[in-house]
Amino acid sequence: MFRRSLTLTIAGIATLIAIAVAVLVPVPYVILLPGPTLNTLGNDPSGQPLIKISGHQTYPTTGHLNMVTVGFNGGPGVRLNIFQALRGWLSPTNAVVPEAEIFPPGQSAQQTHTQDIEQMASSQETATAAALTELHIPYQTVTVVISTHPGYPASTVLKAGDVIEAVNGKPVTGPASLSSAISAHPAGSELQLTVLREGQTLSLQVATKDSGGKPIIGIEVQQQYKFPFTVTIDVGNIGGPSAGMMFALGIIDMLTSDNLTGGKFIAGTGEITPAGQVQPIGGIQQKMAAARSAGATVFLTPSANCANTAGAVPAGLRLAKVSTLSQAVSDLEALKAGKSVPSC
Repeated sequence: MFRRSLTLTIAGIATLIAIAVAVLVPVPYVILLPGPTLNTLGNDPSGQPLIKISGHQTYPTTGHLNMVTVGFNGGPGVRLNIFQALRGWLSPTNAVVPEAEIFPPGQSAQQTHTQDIEQMASSQETATAAALTELHIPYQTVTVVISTHPGYPASTVLKAGDVIEAVNGKPVTGPASLSSAISAHPAGSELQLTVLREGQTLSLQVATKDSGGKPIIGIEVQQQYKFPFTVTIDVGNIGGPSAGMMFALGIIDMLTSDNLTGGKFIAGTGEITPAGQVQPIGGIQQKMAAARSAGATVFLTPSANCANTAGAVPAGLRLAKVSTLSQAVSDLEALKAGKSVPSC
């Protein structure tokens, strides 16, 4: 009896220790779950129009063109235990992924959020460019200096905010053409840059310097746009680039008299390029669940994400796969007319 009692006692203590370890010791995972969804034709979290356009005629819209998001539990400073992770695995709408997929090693949750907000701002600019490209409305692309590197020639000549318009008289059409223009001359060459600074055009001399066998001048640049009218998008504290396509569709719908939705509840996702290419995103299953829960009946899905939707499409949600903004517009027109569209 004594041995049996001792065995049971030891087993009980071991079980308690195991439970305590499972509860207290964090696991390196994050739970992805359906996040907020906002109508790009409706209002932002403060009650103001999510997309505002001034300086160009706009038209009334109906229906929904909803952007969707992914929420998460866990991450740096809020680690999950094994029981929380198991609950996430068992949920039909959630996913459990390694923490490193969401938070790069050594990066805090705040740093990741800041990057997400920057990506959101960039996606809004790109979405405007894509929408205007689709509507054949001309705009300018400019190459702006973001920063200079100490110790390199540009650090004493260029400033953040400078717009580089030409190199040796050859127009600069973007970061790639700037890089090509610089690389075309050996290290130590003097380049003549045409720069727009605070409304004034300057002609500046900058030398190139060798860096890893490549001539550079030591700057970080970013492609920016000058649009013929103002488009403002406000989604509050939501970050990430994946709403680009839905922003572009919302802008197109507001700038044209032909209502894209036909009054339907459409949702979708996809990063967009200025030329209108729709790129894949993460969390597609959680985004579909969020869209259907909000009332969407059609979900515009990047073609490259179709494989990730298998077995996870909510009942009552119809997928339309798209690879370009033009195709998304065509699909919406077809759906409005009661026609079929390509699906995953």
